[in-house]
Amino acid sequence: MTIYFYKVGGPYGCFSNFSPHSICVNGQDWQTVEHYYQAQKFVGSVDERLIAMIRGVPTPQAAAAIGRHPSHCLRSDWEQVKIAIMHEAVKIKFITHADIQTILLATGDRPIVEDSPTDYYWGCGCDKTGQNHLGKILMSVRSEISQRLAG
Repeated sequence: MTIYFYKVGGPYGCFSNFSPHSICVNGQDWQTVEHYYQAQKFVGSVDERLIAMIRGVPTPQAAAAIGRHPSHCLRSDWEQVKIAIMHEAVKIKFITHADIQTILLATGDRPIVEDSPTDYYWGCGCDKTGQNHLGKILMSVRSEISQRLAG
């Protein structure tokens, strides 16, 4: 049976990038995966100053709003690196927090789908035809952690 998630307060809400689980990447603490991901859009760009701003905002919604603003200039290689950046952040999140790692591993080999009604890239979209890249990353991280634990 497929596992669907979307909102932090819903079933499997810890799978959301907006969930209140901090990560530490290269010695820097980030409040959520969303904070980190949105900030990475500006590494080496003319809008690099936004990284510190995003890191400091109080909510993942605020981080997303800054990162998605159409007037900001993204790094030139963003389309090539965004999946790898998301994968690393999600992996760190589930390695760092044992409680949600247990939830992820308990999903076994079931498909995981971000049930976003509007996002056809990271989620499945309203008609379930989206690419579901976040779900694919979660399943990959689940496999990596399982293999590591199996030794």
